Amino acid sequence: MLVWFAMIGVWIVDRLLKVLIQKNFVPGESLIVIPKVFHITYVLNPGAAFGLMAGRTWIFVVTALVVVGGVIYGQFRIPQKEVLLRLAIGLIGGGALGNLYDRLVIGRVVDYIDVQVWPYVFNFADSMIVVGVGLLMLKLYLDEKVPKTPDQDLKPSNTQE
Repeated sequence: MLVWFAMIGVWIVDRLLKVLIQKNFVPGESLIVIPKVFHITYVLNPGAAFGLMAGRTWIFVVTALVVVGGVIYGQFRIPQKEVLLRLAIGLIGGGALGNLYDRLVIGRVVDYIDVQVWPYVFNFADSMIVVGVGLLMLKLYLDEKVPKTPDQDLKPSNTQE
């Protein structure tokens, strides 16, 4: 259930934030929250991250569908005990869904998080994808750090030869 909760939760928060931005700002408008540090700037992004590949919406739609399909597949294949992995793919799936919705309904992605030390504007969905990928990297790192034990013999330990 963690995958579903994360994915749907991210999508809902992302939608709410984007609706707030769309209702209260016009494209290009910016609100200074912390001068020279953090602004809220409404941008309609026709491309991928950083506006790359503008006008190639179909590529991003297909990619998002593949990602969401992979997350749904993973939901049924990843053991329940793999909490970090399940959370990570849920966050990635939710972020992909959030931006997919924008591409299909609006034709562009609503971006609004403007950190002034970074020249690009992004959104909550983008952030959750990055956090999810970071958690996947952490999981891989932790798995490598755990000492590996030799495979146990397949025979039950209480049998005699």
